[in-house]
Amino acid sequence: MTKKRKHQEDFHKVKLKVGKKKPRLENATDTNFKTKAVHIPEQLREDSVLPTNNRKLNIKDLLSQMNHYSAGVKQSALLGLKDLLSQYPYVIDAHLSNILSELAAVFTDKDSTVRAAAIRLLQFLAPKIRAEHISPFFPLVSAHLSSAMTHINERIQEDSLKVLDVLLEEYPTLLMDRSSVLLNNFVELISHQQLSKRLKNRENMSWMLSVSPNRRVTSQQWRLNVLLRLRKFLHVLVEGSSVSDDDGLQGENSSPQMPKNALTVNWQDLAKGQEHIQLYENGGSQPRIGSSFRLRSLVNVTGSAEKGLSSPENLKKFIEIIIPLLLDCWIEASPMQAAASVLGNLLEPGSLQLMEQVLSIIHLLWKLAKQNEEPQQMEAWLRANYLADFQHHFMCHFPYSFQETIKHKKKDSSKSNKYYMTPSNNVDHLLLNLTLCEIMVSLASSSTLQMDSHWLDKIRKFVIETLEDGYKLNAKQLNRLLRVTWRLWQIQISKVTSETLMKAVYTLYQQRNLPFSVRTLLLKFFSRVYQKEELNAQTNRGRSKVLTRWLAGLPQQLVLLGLRNPELSDQLIGTIYSAASRANKEMLQSLQAAAPRIYDPLDGAVALLPAESQQRLVQLVYYLPHLPGNLLSSLSRCCIMGKLSVKLSATLIGILRMRSPFVGGKYPVQSSVTDVDYFSFLFSTLTGFSKEELTSLQSIRGRPHICQTQLSPVQLYLTDLDQFLYHWAVTEMVSQCLSAIPSRSQCIDIVQSGICKYLAGLTVIPDSTAGSVLCAVSKLLDQACLLNENLAKFLASLCCSLLYLLLTIEREDEEHLQKRDVLWASCISLLTALPRVLRLMLQSLQVSRVHREELPVLAQLLRLLMQHGQLRSHMVTNEFLVKQIVKDIMALKSGDAQEQWLTDLHYYFNVCLASHPQGAAAVNTVY
Repeated sequence: MTKKRKHQEDFHKVKLKVGKKKPRLENATDTNFKTKAVHIPEQLREDSVLPTNNRKLNIKDLLSQMNHYSAGVKQSALLGLKDLLSQYPYVIDAHLSNILSELAAVFTDKDSTVRAAAIRLLQFLAPKIRAEHISPFFPLVSAHLSSAMTHINERIQEDSLKVLDVLLEEYPTLLMDRSSVLLNNFVELISHQQLSKRLKNRENMSWMLSVSPNRRVTSQQWRLNVLLRLRKFLHVLVEGSSVSDDDGLQGENSSPQMPKNALTVNWQDLAKGQEHIQLYENGGSQPRIGSSFRLRSLVNVTGSAEKGLSSPENLKKFIEIIIPLLLDCWIEASPMQAAASVLGNLLEPGSLQLMEQVLSIIHLLWKLAKQNEEPQQMEAWLRANYLADFQHHFMCHFPYSFQETIKHKKKDSSKSNKYYMTPSNNVDHLLLNLTLCEIMVSLASSSTLQMDSHWLDKIRKFVIETLEDGYKLNAKQLNRLLRVTWRLWQIQISKVTSETLMKAVYTLYQQRNLPFSVRTLLLKFFSRVYQKEELNAQTNRGRSKVLTRWLAGLPQQLVLLGLRNPELSDQLIGTIYSAASRANKEMLQSLQAAAPRIYDPLDGAVALLPAESQQRLVQLVYYLPHLPGNLLSSLSRCCIMGKLSVKLSATLIGILRMRSPFVGGKYPVQSSVTDVDYFSFLFSTLTGFSKEELTSLQSIRGRPHICQTQLSPVQLYLTDLDQFLYHWAVTEMVSQCLSAIPSRSQCIDIVQSGICKYLAGLTVIPDSTAGSVLCAVSKLLDQACLLNENLAKFLASLCCSLLYLLLTIEREDEEHLQKRDVLWASCISLLTALPRVLRLMLQSLQVSRVHREELPVLAQLLRLLMQHGQLRSHMVTNEFLVKQIVKDIMALKSGDAQEQWLTDLHYYFNVCLASHPQGAAAVNTVY
């Protein structure tokens, strides 16, 4: 076979036949497959489900229109966006990032209508967006704000202040992290840099006020607008600082180093393991809210240039730039540069506002300087650099007054206009003077009094005159005035000058009908002066006579104030307590004289004020020089009437115990209570009712208030459960005090005579009083004590009446059912401690006087007494009496069918007295 033949066989062509199916190729693709569509309806209909406004535009459409070249389209989009978000507030959270980015971008739009619409939208959105939600996007917002504040277009600069107003109102803490940039922006808004001719380097740039004739407002009005926002921003920085102002008027319990919500520990609860002390401030499951610490922002942790005014270097640099500009503004508005119609130190309204902003900004900068780590060095630096300028510009026309210009209509058109100056008591001019005083006195000290006397005398004279005529002052004015007074008092060495200042403040304090806020500030001021004098006892100045007179009048003021103003009363009590704890002689004498009215149980401060104030008043009892009988009677009534809580009543009883003559120990407290008055207080508190109240109870008869039985001559008055529990808690404390008296026999005789004299002759006795008497007597007496016959009979009657009450309380009566345990325990304790009382009680159980329906109760009483383990031996001793009672019961029920209670009585009598054949035989004879 040839080679050509073999080649043809390798690629042999298949011949197709007609009518036959074409064979399938080996490399053919299988096209037999099925497809199914994946449907996502929500994705396909996304645009249709988005909410739309009145123009049928959704959020995406409106945001896209804000990038349009036409100002009208952008304004329409902003208005539509406000309309949409007001109808569908939930859209804000879903598209917050896009909304803020588009809104901030139009802060610098060239069209004023677009910017106005953007500001209105921002005013609408800001209250609805929380600070933690906007914080991730706030750098972008603040960047656009800075761009608007430094824009070349003056109209955009003016509108940027409106944006800043919104952010200062809603997000002040977020703006604090951008303080460095914003402060520079404020400076550039009112000034421009000028290179010095002598020194050609940029480090010696000086700033000078800029004047622009193209603004819609005057240059002075524009600076006023900028300085107003700068003051607000500096106020945010001062308030955000964690260091408190040392010159501020603080309460008598507060200090600059202590947070307001200080940790209080109750050592009694701690010793019992009932209180847990949280060592770390923000640890545990419930972090403290009022923390004095503030975490730094993570944005400003790199470089000293971004620390803002918290850095001393940055603060000094800013002061060096802004103070000359502020002085230039002051010079423009000062009286020397004013119009000819303004004479001397009289100010026009516009000038007054600008000068007030200048001083407010300097005052806030001074506060930031004091919050520095080294305030003394900062004060020395401020004095060295700016005292001369301030003295020259500020004090030359001090004090400043306000004149209102009134334009009258012309009667004759040919005559010129006439202006009339009328003095006004406007708030601004007084705050202006007070702010100026506060700035100046902060630069003075005790060592510089001689050098500064010429301008300090002006300030001191102004302060004294304002205080003496200060009945019209409001709280804000008085706060500034007292801060200046406090600083003047601190730096004064002369006692005469200090006494003059104190006398002026006291003159204002004596004014009637002062507002609460004003009265509180004056009270805090005097409290602070008193504490300062106590701490600086070695100073050359003696104690102020004015301060002594003020302290002596506080208790009487507390009596007159009462509940009319609980907050002010609490302030008074705090100051009184502070002085009394320091053994201030005048205060203790005045407090002793006012004590009967303060501790009156009906209308005294201790009965009317809240629990916090009551606690201080109770603690004040410890410092009273004397505790006479009438005062102890009032204190007992406070405990009896429930005017004090259980804890405070226990505290009061403990204090009186410490002041009693029966307290021993290594360091006994000086006794100021006689033994007779002390026993009278304890006995009155033990009974729980006054003599008049017990007398009025004797006329009450019948249920539901009275429980009576033929077994006992004593009827029980059923007290309310709350009153019963309160009385019982006080009883336990009184019992402890009686048991702690060293002379036990003397205490027993006094208690016996008191019970026999005031209680034994009564027919109706409250159940709480009966239980309290049994409880106290069982802890005092024992079998060896000689018991008065009348007292023994009275105690037996009380036990019988209480046991009958406990056995007849219905299960539905939940209120009185809760008394069962404590009353049963007191009865059993007494009967166990005094078998004689048990015998007298058994002797008083005369079956012949008992109604037939009371027989089951009597049988149950005997059964329970025989069952009780502690009383079993005493019941065996009185076996004859028990046998006689059982015999009389059987005699009365002999003709009737035997009931279950009778069978139980027979059974328990035989079981409990089985070891005594006489008793068992006796019962058998009954049956």
